[in-house]
Amino acid sequence: MGLSELTLHNFRLFDELHLTPDPSAVTVLLSPNGTGKTSVLEAIHFLATASSFRTTSASDAIRNNFDQSEVHGVVFVGPRRVTVDLTLTRSRRGASKKMLVNGQRPTSRADLAEALPLTVFTPEGVDVVRLGPDARRDLLNLQLTDLHPTSADLLERFARVLTQRNAFLRSLEGEWPSATKRTELAVWDSDFVSLSLELVRARETLLSELQPIVEELYQSLALEPVGVSMNYETSWDDDLTTALHDALRHDVSRGYTTVGPHRDDIILSIEGRDARRQASQGEQRSLALAWRLAAHRLVTQQRNVEPLLLLDDVFSELDPLRSQRLLSLLPAGQTLVSTASPLPVGMAPALVVDLTSGRSS
Repeated sequence: MGLSELTLHNFRLFDELHLTPDPSAVTVLLSPNGTGKTSVLEAIHFLATASSFRTTSASDAIRNNFDQSEVHGVVFVGPRRVTVDLTLTRSRRGASKKMLVNGQRPTSRADLAEALPLTVFTPEGVDVVRLGPDARRDLLNLQLTDLHPTSADLLERFARVLTQRNAFLRSLEGEWPSATKRTELAVWDSDFVSLSLELVRARETLLSELQPIVEELYQSLALEPVGVSMNYETSWDDDLTTALHDALRHDVSRGYTTVGPHRDDIILSIEGRDARRQASQGEQRSLALAWRLAAHRLVTQQRNVEPLLLLDDVFSELDPLRSQRLLSLLPAGQTLVSTASPLPVGMAPALVVDLTSGRSS
């Protein structure tokens, strides 16, 4: 399994770029800063997730002075050849995205996860540890979909019900709902609670599987036998239906739902210390790497596929000892590494690409 072809057209600084990375080993993008190394990894991330790891605005990825950008990939899933295509089109309202898998619109994120499971780590990847809960929830959701592609349907159904409940709350315009309105709200609440509990169970199950692997990998990176814990923290106590009822006055005044899986957190600890507030930058970086590599291993073990691993300028952020430890922990399979610095001692890539000639004029 692997990405065998990648073509970019008017994507970021590229007018046209065609790459043929090694589908089962390490390909290194080695060229000076400003030559588009991260943009290549971003394009692959778009194909795998329909989103960017650099921006929330898809129009940012369209080359300046152009209205459309295209990314084309060819992936082999066993003997099966799969094409994945992305078209970004700029408009006055931003940019639209069109995804195709073998010429057909994917019905959900599951179609992309089936074709191209992905693990990515960037210099900003440590934010999953040190910033707020949004990044931790997003990462866990992405890993849940990569491990169980059908869970994309659960995430999408939950997002729809949350959107509909919030729209209902906004329609009240801060006024306490009448008996008729409360009856209507009860229908949304029933669906919301059912999907919420299903999603929480799935997240907690995944965390319980990740926990021992994260601890093992963290200890290998840190070279010391420290304890690491990952605990799921809900935004409510006891019964969710009761919590929604108790929070209704706040929800009505604010116009959105204040309790539920979209407000939950994953509490990360190292030797009992809150990793967000009490860990060093090196500890946070090692924990963020261990979390991603643990999910990569789970997908490989449980789905019998090796996700594509993207490492964007990661080794420049690590000291030599941790770089060597990371090298020893890199999984088998396809890996793309971007760097402007000399490669760590011991790295033996199958292919090294200089993107300098791929720059647009």
